[in-house]
Amino acid sequence: MAKRTRQNRDPDDPVFMPLRGGAERGGAVGGSRLFFVRLTPQDERVTDNAMSISAKDVKALRDRTGAGMMDCKKALTETDGDIEGAIDLLRAKGVAKAAKRAEKAANEGTIGSYVHFDKRTAVIVELNCETDFVAKTDDFQRLAKEIALHVASQAPLSVSPDDVPEDVVARERKVYAEQVKEQGKPDDIAAKIIDGKLNKFFKESTLLAQPFVKNTDQTVGELITAMSAKTGEKIEVARFMRFKVGE
Repeated sequence: MAKRTRQNRDPDDPVFMPLRGGAERGGAVGGSRLFFVRLTPQDERVTDNAMSISAKDVKALRDRTGAGMMDCKKALTETDGDIEGAIDLLRAKGVAKAAKRAEKAANEGTIGSYVHFDKRTAVIVELNCETDFVAKTDDFQRLAKEIALHVASQAPLSVSPDDVPEDVVARERKVYAEQVKEQGKPDDIAAKIIDGKLNKFFKESTLLAQPFVKNTDQTVGELITAMSAKTGEKIEVARFMRFKVGE
């Protein structure tokens, strides 16, 4: 009878994996007991995927997302080693974790600052979190400085669309309405075009919606969400001030 190997066995055959431990059954080996766990074909595929994830890939994913090592390995396993897919998965989970903490009070934090090399532009940012412990970590302090640098570079009008002054929104809406009127668009279509232009204005002009200046594949809001997922705390920008000589 031919011996079945892992390569030529029937796909539906179970695999028995030897493990060491304190099981009641199994022979004693080196002072411990040897027992077997029955793996289904599905279990075996999961095991193979987990074993194929390299430490290099885990580190690369961790560097790009700031997520924990085990979270990165699990995400890579679930996406069959696809780093981009794992990033999307971690982002989705990060958003979920952050949403759960939305009602928490963020009364601790730090002040991040940035002064441009020409000494003509400076920014201060108040970044809040839930505990003093997180506020003092290097990652949190670095995030505050990165956001200050971004504000210096991109000059957002406010933290979020809700913070944009009403007179500014009204002025933009009026300009867009005049543009659409000149094009002779029907009223129902004109309203949609105006709303679309306003949404674009908010994305370009508010801090959380802007692409992060050092990684345009990620918005500032997503950058903060990733840090919130990593720390397990609510993190938010309370306010910022941008100064420029002559303005």
